[in-house]
Amino acid sequence: MRKNLKNARKSANMTQRQMAEYLGISERYYQHIEAGQRTGDFALWDMLEDLFMIHQRKLREIEEHLPDKANHQEKHLK
Repeated sequence: MRKNLKNARKSANMTQRQMAEYLGISERYYQHIEAGQRTGDFALWDMLEDLFMIHQRKLREIEEHLPDKANHQEKHLK
């Protein structure tokens, strides 16, 4: 999931539908971008960067949900 993108959208009080309309794409496609399942093109990320005033590299970051990874590393350190 692109947590930074989602947080920026919510901070701007925008829905996923509003984001899609702003970007000129379908709501479903935007949902895939926010979920980290699609990349989107450069023009789209430029628009997002301008809208939120956050560098697109930060917005593009994908946060992996691996709760077992920390536990696995702790076991090997003992």
